[in-house]
This record gives sequence, structure tokens and C-alpha cells, in this order.
Amino acid sequence: VFTDPILPCGQILAEHLSVPSVVFLRGTPCGLEFEATQCPNPPSYVPRMFTEHTDHMNFLQRVKNLIFDIPNYFLCDFVFQPYAKLASEFLQRDVTVLDLSRQASIWLIRLDFALDYPRPLMPNMIMVSGVNCAHKK
Repeated sequence: VFTDPILPCGQILAEHLSVPSVVFLRGTPCGLEFEATQCPNPPSYVPRMFTEHTDHMNFLQRVKNLIFDIPNYFLCDFVFQPYAKLASEFLQRDVTVLDLSRQASIWLIRLDFALDYPRPLMPNMIMVSGVNCAHKK
């Protein structure tokens, strides 16, 4: 199943049918892709969105980076809770959105190297940058 993890209905269907899923995304607001793939994403190393930091941060910038990351924990629980309830009812067992995301076989990450900081990736995460670029003649 080719799906987008923002609305995990495709992942619920893939789990129900016991087929592999391929996830295509630009990024989730709460970093679900890094938590699901167990990819390292430390706030002391990887700059967070809207901070305009690079990988060379001083102590105060690292603290700001951490503060920008804290609301993500609460945001994920609030946003994905209805889908966890739907998945638990449909699959007839307790399941979270993170559990469903961990079942993805391949993660196609659409990052732009000009806008995003290069970050560590796991073997099942494939960069497909430049999807929206027009070809020159």
C-alpha cells in the first residue's frame, strides 16, 4: 500500500490486509518518521524547523532547539489519538499510530537539500529529493 502517514488510514489498511506499505512524505510535524524508524534525531545535533539554526550551534541555540521540540510530544498525542482509536476498533486490538508506522517497509522522504539540513537516515529511508523541480531544456 502506497500511503501518506499524516492520515494513517493506508497504514491501517495495510496492517489489516497484512501487506507491506510504502510511505511517501515531506515530513510530519512531530517527527513521527524518525521515531517510527528509530532514526537518531537529537535536538542537540539536528536543527528543528523554524529555528534557522545550522549544525554548528552554541549552547543557547541548542536550548532553543530543544524548546521548539517539546510541543511535538503533546501535538502527536492530540492529533493522532482519533486514528489510534479507529485503528484499535478496526483491528480489534490495542494499537497506536506509532505501532502502525513502524510496520512500513520503505519510507520515501521528500526532502530538499537546499532547504533542509542533511540528517542521519536508516536503511529503509530513501531520499527522493527534487520531486517538484522542473526540468531545464
